[in-house]
Amino acid sequence: MTECLQRETEALLRLSRVSRVTSVFFGGGTPSLAPPSTIAAVLETASRRANLSETAEVTLEVNPTPVGKSKLEDYCRAGVNRFSVGVQSLQDEDLKFLGRDHGSREALQTIEEARRLCPGRVSVDVMFGRPKQTAESWEGELSELLRVCDDHVSLYQLTLERGTRLFTQVRGGEATVPSEDATAEMYQRARRTLRRHGFLQYEVSNFARNEAVSHHNRSYWRGGQYIGVGPGAHGRFVPLGEGVALREARTQTLEPDEWIGEVQQRGHGTRRRIQLSHLGLDSCRFHKCRAKWDRVEDDPRLEEVLVTGMRLAEGINHKHWELFSPRLGLCEAFGESTNVQELLQSGRLILDDGGLRCSWDGLAFLDSMLPALLVELERQVMQRLQTDRHADAQQNETSSLR
Repeated sequence: MTECLQRETEALLRLSRVSRVTSVFFGGGTPSLAPPSTIAAVLETASRRANLSETAEVTLEVNPTPVGKSKLEDYCRAGVNRFSVGVQSLQDEDLKFLGRDHGSREALQTIEEARRLCPGRVSVDVMFGRPKQTAESWEGELSELLRVCDDHVSLYQLTLERGTRLFTQVRGGEATVPSEDATAEMYQRARRTLRRHGFLQYEVSNFARNEAVSHHNRSYWRGGQYIGVGPGAHGRFVPLGEGVALREARTQTLEPDEWIGEVQQRGHGTRRRIQLSHLGLDSCRFHKCRAKWDRVEDDPRLEEVLVTGMRLAEGINHKHWELFSPRLGLCEAFGESTNVQELLQSGRLILDDGGLRCSWDGLAFLDSMLPALLVELERQVMQRLQTDRHADAQQNETSSLR
């Protein structure tokens, strides 16, 4: 596994246009099961192939078990300088119900040790919307956690995934989860509680104080390139030598044994490559328009830039949008829509000299606002495409007459 992680890291860095790595995130499962030597080997490979500076943010997700806690210091020696601790809950009964293999005591001890090793650079993940949870009990639990946590908190609402034990129990009536209204109230209470404790909400699910934001995750939301290494990993980058500078969405083979075999055979385990269109959708959807897209927009990720950028409290400023859309500004794209105007007048959405963003109240309703924004974006881009086609047709007609 270690050898293949190194080999795939080297292969994908070679295939990409990435020459400088600003952050590394070991996550997507339980990376703290890996020995520190594996973490060190991957970082050494990245450093050898690209410019991995000494100040780069290197995060490791940690399962707060005694085993995970015991290896934290060795992970720091390997190059990790930030920890994300999967606390999830401080209620032992809930942790057991969720199938977690740690208790609240172990979670608190892991946080304490992580803070000792990386002061100011420890995040905790906590989950709401759990069975039998109320807004009052959740608020109390979060307040207790904030007395011991560091400067970063990530909130996640429990989702029922098909095939899990909890999904079966809820579907069979053995367990119940809070209603949508109840979980919405939990989210709002959490936001207010975190604000009282000095945390600023910089993204829908993420809160930080003392500027302790996750630079790695923020680069996702700002549309940066990233390389996904390992079984089931996802990446977004521009491959070298493909003839066109279009970004690809890449997915690595999920099954570890198959992934190892593919890496040993061809250097990487990429299972799926999708060249992104200029709205960020699968290229096959607009393949007939590809020849004209270069005249409409210069970057293939407008839809993703909108969806991810609006998750940030800062939203999308005009300069950043222009990097992806030099011919269709934010005001042109969204300023004339009746539906968008209603959102602006409601105070939940803001479009001004600073760009496009949600208000503090509006951030809680982002999911309900995005459809209107996406529809308007596609309408404006298609309208621009039709205009260009009409101009080309007139130009061709004039040339023929000559």
